[in-house]
Amino acid sequence: MRRSWVVLVLVLISLLHCAHAFNITKILAQHPKYSKFNHYLTLTRLADDINIRKTITVLVVRNGALHNLRGLDLETIKRSLSLHVLLEFFDGKMLRHLNNHTTLTTTLYQTTGLAPGNAGSINITSKDKKVAFGLAAKGSKLDAKYVREVYRDSFNLSIIEVSQVITTDVAASAPVEAPNEVNITAVLVKAGCGIFSDLLNATGVIRTYEDAVYSGLTVFAPTDPAFKGLQSQLNQLSPENKESLLKYHALPAYSPHSTLKFSKARIKTLASTAPHKYDLTVSSAGDVVTLNTGVNKATITSTLLDDAPLVILTVNGVLKPKELFSLAPAPAPVTFSPPAPAPESPETTPFQSVSPEASNDSNTSSASAATLLLFLIGCVGVLML
Repeated sequence: MRRSWVVLVLVLISLLHCAHAFNITKILAQHPKYSKFNHYLTLTRLADDINIRKTITVLVVRNGALHNLRGLDLETIKRSLSLHVLLEFFDGKMLRHLNNHTTLTTTLYQTTGLAPGNAGSINITSKDKKVAFGLAAKGSKLDAKYVREVYRDSFNLSIIEVSQVITTDVAASAPVEAPNEVNITAVLVKAGCGIFSDLLNATGVIRTYEDAVYSGLTVFAPTDPAFKGLQSQLNQLSPENKESLLKYHALPAYSPHSTLKFSKARIKTLASTAPHKYDLTVSSAGDVVTLNTGVNKATITSTLLDDAPLVILTVNGVLKPKELFSLAPAPAPVTFSPPAPAPESPETTPFQSVSPEASNDSNTSSASAATLLLFLIGCVGVLML
C-alpha cells in the first residue's frame, strides 16, 4: 500500500513538471521578427538552459536590432544573451506598475560564476511611465527600452521585447562589423539555380534582395528542373508581375530551416504589400518543410547558405502566388448513362407476313403430302381388284 502511494506521488510530480514545461524555441518560432535571436539561443544552447527553468523572463530583440552581435565569437554572444534571461517573472503589467522605482534582478549570466560582484544582474528602472533595462554596474546606461509583451504563460514564462541588446563590457568594446558581403547570384548558380539567378538579374530584383540582407533575408531558390514547362507562363507575366513573383520567393526575415520547422502562422514575403497578400503557409512533417501558396506546394530540399542574417534554401518547385496564378479548374464530374435497351425480337403474329423462304418450305411440304395421298389411293385400288 505504501509503495502505491509513493508511485502515485511520483506520477503527480511528473505531471506537474510536464504541465510547467515549455520550449522557448518553438514559442519564438511563431514570431519571425525574432528568428535571429531564436537562432542564437539554439547555437549557444541557451535554449536548453531556459527550458529547464520554471520561473523566467526572456528579453528578446528583433532581427534588425541585433547588429551589435555581428563579428563576435559564440562565447561572447552567449554571455550577452544570458543577460537577457532574468531569473524572475516580469510581465508587461508588472513592469508598467513599477511607478518610478528601480529593481535589480539576477540573470542566467550570474549563475555561470563568471560575473564579478553584481555584473550578472540587470537594472530595471521605471521613469515617466517608461521602462528601461541595463547593466547593474555603476555608471551603466539604461539604453534597452521596453517595447511590448510578446508572450505570457501564467507565472512560469514571460517574453518581453526590448529595443536593443544589453551587452557586457567585453561585447560593448568589440568592433561591430557589417554583414558579410555575399554574392547571392554566385551561390545560386553554383548550386544549380541558374535560371532563378538569371531572372533576379534580368528584373533587377537582386538589388532588392541585397538591400534586405541587413535586416534579415530568407531566400527560397527553385532549382533549374523546377522551371521545366513553365516558360510559356513566365513569358505571359508583365515585368511588374515577374518582379512580384521573384520577391515572393524571399522572406524579410532570417528564418533558417530549423525555425521554419516550427512555424505555423502564415508568413509574409518581400512581395507582401497588404495583409493576406502574397503570403505563404508553412507545414512540416519531421524535418520535411513544405511551402503552400494556395495554388501549389514546394518542399525545401537543402540549405545553400546559413550565415545570419542571410539564409538561402533550395525548393523543388516554383512558388506560384494565387495573385498571379489561378487554380487549375476541377475536372468535370463523370456521369454514367444507362445503356440503351437492346432491340426486342419481333414476335410472330397471325397477321405477320411470312418470308419467301418460309413460303417455299410450306409449298414443298404441301406437295409431298399430296404425292403420298395419291400413292395410298393407288395401293387401295390395286387391292380391290
